[in-house]
Amino acid sequence: MIHYTLVCDEGHDFDGWFRDSATFDAQCERGFVTCPYCASTKISRGVMAPRISRNGREDDADRLRQMIRDLRERVVSETEDVGERFPEEARAIEDGEADRRPIRGRATFEEAKALLEEGIKILPIPGSPNDGN
Repeated sequence: MIHYTLVCDEGHDFDGWFRDSATFDAQCERGFVTCPYCASTKISRGVMAPRISRNGREDDADRLRQMIRDLRERVVSETEDVGERFPEEARAIEDGEADRRPIRGRATFEEAKALLEEGIKILPIPGSPNDGN
């Protein structure tokens, strides 16, 4: 399969996947490739940079590491760090004794297990792939 960045005569950019360049050419000649924005059939290949792929497993691992970093960043930016008070604060929120808000913090395995057994929904945050946390 080959991936092309395509451009119609109106200047709209879009992507297309083809078996090979001959398939792209044949489909264009027959009017089968159309712009998803304006339905033009006057399509050409856009400027593209080659992508040199490494071993697929390395690419998958890199994507997974990035996803974990992104998840951690979002959790950190959208929650309040209550540190070691996490079990107590989670219970207070659940019991209505504290304002309901997203929190994060630290709990031992036993504390986390107790929270779950009490019906308090918690999730572990994956450690950062870069800093060992």
